[in-house]
Amino acid sequence: MISKLRLNNMSLPQKPSLLNKLFISILVFTNPLFMEYVMAEVKLPAIVSSNMVLQRNTTVTLWGWADAKEKISVELSWLNTPLKLEASEKGTWQINVETNNSRKPQTIKIKSDTSNLLLENVVFGEVWLCSGQSNMFQPMKGYKGQPTFSSTLTIAKSSNTKLRLFTVKKVGSRIPVENIEDYISWQQATPNNVANFSAVAYFFGQQLQAILDVPVGLIHTSWGASKIQAWMSKDALKPFQEVSLENANLKKANRIPTALFNAMIYPLVNYKIKGVLWYQGEGNRNEPENYKKLFPAMVKDWRTLWGLGDFPFYFVQIAPYWYNDNSAFQSVTNTAFMREAQLQCLDIIPNSGIAITMDIGDEYCIHPPKKKEVADRLLLNALHNTYGFETVEYTAPSYKSFELKDNSVVLKFNNVGNGLFTYDQLEGFEISGNDKVFYPAEAKIINGQDILVKSDKVTSPVAVRYAWSNWTKGSLLGTNLLPVSSFRTDLWNDNDATRPKKI
Repeated sequence: MISKLRLNNMSLPQKPSLLNKLFISILVFTNPLFMEYVMAEVKLPAIVSSNMVLQRNTTVTLWGWADAKEKISVELSWLNTPLKLEASEKGTWQINVETNNSRKPQTIKIKSDTSNLLLENVVFGEVWLCSGQSNMFQPMKGYKGQPTFSSTLTIAKSSNTKLRLFTVKKVGSRIPVENIEDYISWQQATPNNVANFSAVAYFFGQQLQAILDVPVGLIHTSWGASKIQAWMSKDALKPFQEVSLENANLKKANRIPTALFNAMIYPLVNYKIKGVLWYQGEGNRNEPENYKKLFPAMVKDWRTLWGLGDFPFYFVQIAPYWYNDNSAFQSVTNTAFMREAQLQCLDIIPNSGIAITMDIGDEYCIHPPKKKEVADRLLLNALHNTYGFETVEYTAPSYKSFELKDNSVVLKFNNVGNGLFTYDQLEGFEISGNDKVFYPAEAKIINGQDILVKSDKVTSPVAVRYAWSNWTKGSLLGTNLLPVSSFRTDLWNDNDATRPKKI
């Protein structure tokens, strides 16, 4: 291929000979790329196209590439006067545009001496970025042998001109890239494309669109089994580790620091969003303390790059699952420590919210089929905190403190609201004395808002743990039916805390 650099430095005489003229003519007609460099057209990033949703009632950015200093006109159907600009000497251009609350489809015309681009069916609405690993990636139709509940009728009823979907396909890069390499462009929701789209993202977006009665755009960019380090920039990771991708195998990009950020996040940072939905954690489940540092650092970096302030960031706590070892207790192979770290991130990350999944896990499947319930809990966060639905309850009760009472422990909770609830009976409580041996305990709700925990094996209790296992079925909820996260009253991080060898 003849590059622009080679063309500029080609050793041709001042007055081309007939042979040279013939040579150039052959290149023009046989190599379209040669003509592209001679008369470069205005180019747009993949995320800017027909059918897109632009964040409403704000200032958004349109951008792209062109010849150096090329003059460009942008005609917007909602504005009376075309906007004029000039590409930079590096061949890049961008322009800020005001959007409004119109419900009508719009058009954008971008013109120059070499280009006449038309973007049609553009709408104003709410734009959410949806990222993470396999539980975010899980399509509405499910994985092989692993269903998504309620998917069949959901797919059948999914046609919606006001719900738009964009998918970034799985690809990694050694360096940050300017444009998305592999993708499915903006589409209106239909049964054909919803079946293969992220179930969590779709359930969230479909309900948000119906409630707000405005267009909603969902940008899905996730990769199964990905570690959080893969989604972080080199700058964000620098305080924690040095990154070199020179010899990296990008076939395993989901495990390589910065590789997914470079290819699947960085090309999107000019595109204005309302907020982010995040479902990831299994890839880092054995490093909860490190995750508690990395996750807030990633969120802070993304917010800095987008330049939109502390936009909403709602994330999902990993669900209970046996992880091939349900006997793990005090070691980090017990994912209760990871669930604890994710819950603690809620207090570290400003303007964040969490979806607790203690009651909807699957013992032998790491991809729980109840994806709508996950999306519902993310949606409750967004409705209350982002969209001002003050009467919508979005928080589950959380452990607050305990009191010793005779030979038992009374647990107190935050966010009790209308009280605590269990469908049948409370399970998963364990109690310990100073010996740090935890025995199964009886637990019951008292006064509608506290929990009394006791065991005849422990006459002088000092600590309680709830649902402190890889696999457990959350039995404690608020009356809003949002489950309480696994928790512990102790801070023992040594290896002394155990369960009895025989129960």
